[in-house]
Amino acid sequence: MLVFPLLILLMLIMPFILAGFFAQSMFTLLSAPTQIFKIAGDKRLRRNHALEHATINVIEEQFGPQQMGGIAHPDGFSIRSAVPPQLIENAARIGLNRMSRGEKNLAIHRRCGTSIAVANLLSSVLFLFIILGTGRFSLGLILLAIIGANMLGPLVGDYVQRYITTSTDVQNMEIVGVEMGRGGIGIGGILVPATMADYFVRTREIPYYRK
Repeated sequence: MLVFPLLILLMLIMPFILAGFFAQSMFTLLSAPTQIFKIAGDKRLRRNHALEHATINVIEEQFGPQQMGGIAHPDGFSIRSAVPPQLIENAARIGLNRMSRGEKNLAIHRRCGTSIAVANLLSSVLFLFIILGTGRFSLGLILLAIIGANMLGPLVGDYVQRYITTSTDVQNMEIVGVEMGRGGIGIGGILVPATMADYFVRTREIPYYRK
Protein backbone atom coordinates (compact mmCIF):
# COMPACT_ATOMS: atom_id res chain seq x y z
CA MET A 1 0.00 0.00 0.00
CA LEU A 2 2.85 2.36 0.77
CA VAL A 3 4.86 1.59 -2.37
CA PHE A 4 2.82 3.80 -4.68
CA PRO A 5 2.98 6.94 -2.43
CA LEU A 6 6.72 6.41 -1.97
CA LEU A 7 7.22 6.22 -5.74
CA ILE A 8 5.26 9.43 -6.19
CA LEU A 9 7.35 11.12 -3.50
CA LEU A 10 10.56 9.90 -5.12
CA MET A 11 9.47 11.25 -8.50
CA LEU A 12 8.69 14.62 -6.92
CA ILE A 13 12.02 15.00 -5.13
CA MET A 14 14.16 13.44 -7.88
CA PRO A 15 14.69 16.73 -9.78
CA PHE A 16 15.90 18.37 -6.56
CA ILE A 17 18.32 15.48 -5.85
CA LEU A 18 19.76 15.63 -9.35
CA ALA A 19 19.99 19.43 -9.34
CA GLY A 20 21.63 19.40 -5.90
CA PHE A 21 24.25 16.84 -6.90
CA PHE A 22 24.97 18.74 -10.11
CA ALA A 23 25.43 22.00 -8.18
CA GLN A 24 27.67 20.26 -5.65
CA SER A 25 29.70 18.72 -8.47
CA MET A 26 30.28 22.11 -10.07
CA PHE A 27 31.28 23.63 -6.72
CA THR A 28 33.69 20.76 -6.02
CA LEU A 29 35.28 21.11 -9.46
CA LEU A 30 36.03 24.74 -8.64
CA SER A 31 36.97 24.51 -4.95
CA ALA A 32 38.78 21.17 -4.45
CA PRO A 33 41.69 21.84 -6.86
CA THR A 34 42.19 25.27 -5.27
CA GLN A 35 42.51 23.74 -1.80
CA ILE A 36 44.93 21.08 -3.00
CA PHE A 37 47.13 23.50 -4.95
CA LYS A 38 47.22 25.89 -2.00
CA ILE A 39 48.93 23.22 0.09
CA ALA A 40 51.06 21.96 -2.80
CA GLY A 41 52.49 25.42 -3.38
CA ASP A 42 53.71 25.95 0.19
CA LYS A 43 56.45 23.62 1.41
CA ARG A 44 55.87 24.68 5.04
CA LEU A 45 52.25 23.56 4.80
CA ARG A 46 53.28 20.30 3.18
CA ARG A 47 55.79 19.49 5.92
CA ASN A 48 53.41 20.38 8.72
CA HIS A 49 50.68 18.39 6.98
CA ALA A 50 53.01 15.39 7.04
CA LEU A 51 53.82 15.99 10.73
CA GLU A 52 50.12 16.23 11.54
CA HIS A 53 49.52 12.83 9.93
CA ALA A 54 52.58 11.32 11.59
CA THR A 55 51.36 12.51 15.00
CA ILE A 56 47.93 10.95 14.54
CA ASN A 57 49.42 7.73 13.14
CA VAL A 58 51.76 7.35 16.12
CA ILE A 59 48.86 7.81 18.56
CA GLU A 60 46.64 5.38 16.67
CA GLU A 61 49.41 2.79 16.52
CA GLN A 62 49.33 2.70 20.31
CA PHE A 63 45.67 3.32 21.10
CA GLY A 64 43.78 2.33 17.96
CA PRO A 65 41.55 4.60 15.82
CA GLN A 66 40.73 7.90 17.48
CA GLN A 67 38.31 10.73 16.83
CA MET A 68 40.95 13.19 15.73
CA GLY A 69 41.04 15.90 13.12
CA GLY A 70 43.78 18.26 12.09
CA ILE A 71 44.78 21.09 9.83
CA ALA A 72 48.22 22.28 8.78
CA HIS A 73 49.48 25.85 9.12
CA PRO A 74 52.75 27.46 7.99
CA ASP A 75 54.06 27.47 11.58
CA GLY A 76 52.63 24.18 12.84
CA PHE A 77 49.41 22.22 12.86
CA SER A 78 46.19 22.06 14.87
CA ILE A 79 44.69 18.86 16.25
CA ARG A 80 41.20 18.48 17.65
CA SER A 81 40.89 15.51 19.97
CA ALA A 82 40.11 14.24 23.45
CA VAL A 83 43.71 12.95 23.67
CA PRO A 84 45.78 14.68 26.41
CA PRO A 85 48.06 17.41 25.01
CA GLN A 86 51.16 15.88 26.56
CA LEU A 87 50.51 12.72 24.53
CA ILE A 88 50.04 14.81 21.38
CA GLU A 89 53.38 16.55 21.89
CA ASN A 90 55.17 13.26 22.58
CA ALA A 91 53.62 11.66 19.49
CA ALA A 92 54.60 14.67 17.37
CA ARG A 93 58.23 14.37 18.47
CA ILE A 94 58.24 10.61 17.83
CA GLY A 95 56.61 11.09 14.43
CA LEU A 96 59.13 13.76 13.46
CA ASN A 97 62.04 11.57 14.53
CA ARG A 98 60.73 8.52 12.68
CA MET A 99 60.04 10.46 9.48
CA SER A 100 63.51 11.99 9.69
CA ARG A 101 64.87 8.42 9.74
CA GLY A 102 62.96 7.51 6.59
CA GLU A 103 59.50 6.28 7.64
CA LYS A 104 57.70 8.15 4.88
CA ASN A 105 54.44 6.19 5.23
CA LEU A 106 53.74 8.07 8.47
CA ALA A 107 52.91 11.10 6.31
CA ILE A 108 49.88 9.32 4.82
CA HIS A 109 46.53 9.01 6.59
CA ARG A 110 43.43 7.47 5.02
CA ARG A 111 41.02 9.82 6.81
CA CYS A 112 42.83 12.92 5.59
CA GLY A 113 40.70 15.73 4.18
CA THR A 114 42.80 15.53 1.02
CA SER A 115 41.56 12.02 0.33
CA ILE A 116 37.98 13.11 0.97
CA ALA A 117 38.40 16.09 -1.35
CA VAL A 118 39.92 13.85 -4.03
CA ALA A 119 37.03 11.36 -3.72
CA ASN A 120 34.50 14.18 -4.04
CA LEU A 121 36.40 15.59 -7.02
CA LEU A 122 36.50 12.18 -8.69
CA SER A 123 32.77 11.64 -8.20
CA SER A 124 32.08 15.06 -9.71
CA VAL A 125 34.36 14.45 -12.69
CA LEU A 126 32.93 10.97 -13.30
CA PHE A 127 29.37 12.26 -12.98
CA LEU A 128 29.88 15.06 -15.50
CA PHE A 129 31.91 12.80 -17.81
CA ILE A 130 29.14 10.19 -17.84
CA ILE A 131 26.50 12.85 -18.50
CA LEU A 132 28.48 14.24 -21.44
CA GLY A 133 29.12 10.74 -22.76
CA THR A 134 25.59 9.41 -22.44
CA GLY A 135 23.49 12.54 -22.64
CA ARG A 136 21.48 11.25 -19.67
CA PHE A 137 20.84 12.72 -16.23
CA SER A 138 19.58 10.23 -13.64
CA LEU A 139 19.95 8.92 -10.09
CA GLY A 140 21.67 5.85 -11.49
CA LEU A 141 24.45 8.02 -12.90
CA ILE A 142 24.95 9.61 -9.49
CA LEU A 143 25.26 6.18 -7.87
CA LEU A 144 27.65 5.02 -10.61
CA ALA A 145 29.85 8.09 -10.11
CA ILE A 146 29.88 7.66 -6.32
CA ILE A 147 30.77 3.95 -6.56
CA GLY A 148 33.56 4.69 -9.05
CA ALA A 149 34.93 7.47 -6.86
CA ASN A 150 34.88 5.24 -3.76
CA MET A 151 36.86 2.59 -5.65
CA LEU A 152 39.46 5.00 -7.04
CA GLY A 153 39.43 7.59 -4.25
CA PRO A 154 41.69 5.83 -1.71
CA LEU A 155 44.36 5.07 -4.35
CA VAL A 156 44.34 8.53 -5.89
CA GLY A 157 44.04 10.16 -2.46
CA ASP A 158 47.15 8.38 -1.18
CA TYR A 159 49.05 9.41 -4.32
CA VAL A 160 48.01 13.06 -3.93
CA GLN A 161 49.02 13.02 -0.27
CA ARG A 162 52.36 11.37 -0.92
CA TYR A 163 53.50 13.52 -3.85
CA ILE A 164 51.49 16.75 -3.69
CA THR A 165 50.13 17.75 -0.27
CA THR A 166 52.78 16.39 2.13
CA SER A 167 56.56 16.49 2.34
CA THR A 168 58.74 14.20 4.43
CA ASP A 169 61.71 16.54 4.09
CA VAL A 170 61.61 17.30 7.82
CA GLN A 171 65.22 16.79 8.86
CA ASN A 172 65.63 20.48 9.73
CA MET A 173 62.28 20.78 11.53
CA GLU A 174 61.68 20.74 15.27
CA ILE A 175 58.68 20.68 17.59
CA VAL A 176 58.54 23.84 19.72
CA GLY A 177 55.64 22.70 21.90
CA VAL A 178 51.87 22.40 22.25
CA GLU A 179 49.73 25.45 22.91
CA MET A 180 46.19 25.68 24.22
CA GLY A 181 43.48 26.00 21.63
CA ARG A 182 39.71 26.28 21.94
CA GLY A 183 37.88 23.78 24.09
CA GLY A 184 40.55 23.06 26.74
CA ILE A 185 41.37 24.49 30.16
CA GLY A 186 44.62 25.22 31.94
CA ILE A 187 45.18 24.32 35.61
CA GLY A 188 48.37 25.43 37.29
CA GLY A 189 50.10 25.83 33.94
CA ILE A 190 49.18 22.27 32.89
CA LEU A 191 47.05 21.73 29.80
CA VAL A 192 43.94 19.69 30.57
CA PRO A 193 41.69 18.60 27.68
CA ALA A 194 37.92 18.93 27.63
CA THR A 195 35.80 16.28 25.87
CA MET A 196 37.10 17.54 22.51
CA ALA A 197 39.82 20.18 22.63
CA ASP A 198 41.83 22.04 20.03
CA TYR A 199 45.60 22.15 20.39
CA PHE A 200 48.22 23.82 18.27
CA VAL A 201 51.55 22.06 17.78
CA ARG A 202 54.06 24.76 16.92
CA THR A 203 57.00 23.87 14.70
CA ARG A 204 59.96 25.75 13.34
CA GLU A 205 62.72 25.29 10.85
CA ILE A 206 66.29 24.97 12.05
CA PRO A 207 68.59 26.71 9.56
CA TYR A 208 71.54 24.74 8.29
CA TYR A 209 74.93 26.22 9.12
CA ARG A 210 77.97 25.47 7.05
CA LYS A 211 81.14 24.96 9.03
